Amino acid sequence: MSKLPEGWEYKKLKDLGVCITGLTYKPEDVTDQGGLLVLRSSNVQSGRIDFSDCVYVNAHVKSGSRTREGDILICVRNGSKSLIGKSAVIDKASEGVAHGAFMTLFRSRHGDFVRHLFNTDHYHREVNKNLGATINSINSGDLYGFKFPFPPKKEREKISLILSTWDEAISTTERIVEISQRKRHALMQQLLTGKRRLPGFTVHPGERREKYGDVPNDWEFIEIGSFSRQSSEKNREAEELPVLSCSKYDGFVDSLSYFNKRVYSEDLSGYKVIYRGDIGFPSNHVEEGSIGLQNLYDRGLVSPIYVVFRPDEERVDPEFLFRLLKTDHYRQVFAASTNASVDRRGSLRWKEFSAIKVPLPSLDEQKAIVLALKTADAEIEAQQQRLDCLRQEKRALMQQLLTGKRRVKVEATAPTEEAAC
Repeated sequence: MSKLPEGWEYKKLKDLGVCITGLTYKPEDVTDQGGLLVLRSSNVQSGRIDFSDCVYVNAHVKSGSRTREGDILICVRNGSKSLIGKSAVIDKASEGVAHGAFMTLFRSRHGDFVRHLFNTDHYHREVNKNLGATINSINSGDLYGFKFPFPPKKEREKISLILSTWDEAISTTERIVEISQRKRHALMQQLLTGKRRLPGFTVHPGERREKYGDVPNDWEFIEIGSFSRQSSEKNREAEELPVLSCSKYDGFVDSLSYFNKRVYSEDLSGYKVIYRGDIGFPSNHVEEGSIGLQNLYDRGLVSPIYVVFRPDEERVDPEFLFRLLKTDHYRQVFAASTNASVDRRGSLRWKEFSAIKVPLPSLDEQKAIVLALKTADAEIEAQQQRLDCLRQEKRALMQQLLTGKRRVKVEATAPTEEAAC
C-alpha cells in the first residue's frame, strides 16, 4: 500500500456500505403482463442503466432489497469475464426495482463519493485479482475486502463536487452526440430514399408508387443486377492478403484487428478476393445488416460464403449504394428476400439479391447525397472526439484525486472547452 496524505486512511468496502444480493427467479416467473423489472448485466451500459433489454417477473421483493437512488449496481457473475465488475449508479428512473442473482447492489451512506471508486483502475485490478479460477464471478466477501484510500469528509465532498461537475459535462456531451446521431439517421433515411431532396436536383416533382414504396418521379427504380456484376475470383495462389469480416455496424473490418485473434482458415486458397470499391456480404447474415463497402485495402480476402459484387461506377456511386443498402428499410427487404429464397440454409444468394430493386437518382445527385452524409459524419466525429477528451481528462483527474496524489483546492475546477487531451 502506498503512503497516503495526512488525514487519509485505507478503508475496506465493508466499512463503507453493504451488499444486497439479487433476486433468483425461474423462467416461469417471467411475464410480459406487468410484473417487477429485474435489472441484469445487459442493463448496465457505459456506466449507466439502460432499459433497452428488460425482463419483468412476478415476484415479491421487500422494499429494502429494491434499488434506491445512489445505489451502485454491480455485475458479479457472468459467462464473459470482461463483464465482471462493471457497474452503474441507480438514478431516479431505475429506483424501486429488483436486480438479478448475478448482480449485487452496493449501498453506502458515502454514496456520492464511493460511486467514483468503482470507476478507478484500482477497483478493476481488485476485481481481476479476485476472479474465480473456473467461474467468472466475485462475491460479497470479495467486494467487502477491497481497500481504497479514504480522505476526510470535507475533502471527500470537494472531490465529489469536482468529479460530479465533470460527469455533468460528459452527460451533456453524450446527449449532444446522441441527438446528432438520431438526426443523421433520419437524414440518411430521407435522402437515400428521396423523401427529402437536395436543392437543385428535382427535375420532375412528385412521386410514384413502386414495389418497396414511393420513389421520386425523376429517379430510376431498377434491379441491382442491372448495374452490378458479381465477382467470384478465388485466391488460388494462396496469397497472404488481409482477411476481412463484415460487422453489422461498421461494414468491413480487418479480421485480425477486430477479433484480436485468427478466426479464419489456415488455407486461404478458397477465399474470395475483394477489391477496393467492391461491396460484399455474408449470404447468411445480410438481413442483420452485415453488408460492407471494401475501402480498407486495394485487395483483401473474404470467406467463400460471401457474395461480392461491383457496381458500374459510371452509373452508381458505390458509397451511395452501400449506405442505401445499410438502411433499416433494406434490412427488411433482405429479410423478406431471404425468407422467400429456395435456399434451405436461409441464405441470400446473388441470384435473388441481384433481383432486388433500388431507387437511383442521377450520379451527380448520388454524389451530393454522399457528401451531405459525410458532412454529418464529420460533425458527429468531432463531437465524439470532444466526448472522448472529456472522459480521458476526467479519468486522469479521478486517478489523482482519489489517491491523494493531487489535492483539492478551495475552488472546484470545472471542465472547459479548452480542456487539453
